Amino acid sequence: MNQNVLITGSNRGIGLALVREYLGRGDTVFAACRNAGAELPQTGAIVVDGIDVTDPGSIARLVNKLERSKIGLLINNAGILETDHLGSLDFDGVLRQFQVNSLGPLRVTAALLPLFRDKARIGLITSRMGSISDNTSGGYYGYRMSKAALNAAGMSLARDLKPKGIAVAVLHPGFVRTDMVGGGGNVAPETAAKQLAVRMDGLTLENTGAFWHASGELLPW
Repeated sequence: MNQNVLITGSNRGIGLALVREYLGRGDTVFAACRNAGAELPQTGAIVVDGIDVTDPGSIARLVNKLERSKIGLLINNAGILETDHLGSLDFDGVLRQFQVNSLGPLRVTAALLPLFRDKARIGLITSRMGSISDNTSGGYYGYRMSKAALNAAGMSLARDLKPKGIAVAVLHPGFVRTDMVGGGGNVAPETAAKQLAVRMDGLTLENTGAFWHASGELLPW
């Protein structure tokens, strides 16, 4: 059954690949981003640009743009990565990452609550770098902390939204070749998007709140 899908951070990388994946399935895709760029407008998605997930007014404009469209699937993909290490910490950078990576998805999800249809699903694109028990190399304080906070928010959302019939997945896409990681990585964005879509297909109220690798592996908190 076709559905309305909203994807944040949709103008490049994983977000753009997710837009194409869901359009290919025949869904109506609302693609939210700060700057649309050249490729996104050509996909056929309904582009909602000028959206900054750290700005409540911007999120309100997104809700207004959606009007009364019922959202079946929300993928909170917008995120940033800044490199920091002990001895060279930029606390403003740490705060920026919290604003985008942790509070941004929560702001978007909370604002959209009236627009979710019955049995809607929510995906939070996180990172295994937010896993505390999986941290074997240290560093990346702002990114690790912000993703750990997102994971905690995902669990609370799963608990709070379950009575409403809404399921939540916390998803690590893998080490994806994107601009965020300087073009490194061992997974193509298109591959990650297909795997993430499969995880969302399998999301139910029975497994809501789980922390998944896109490949299907359950990850440690």
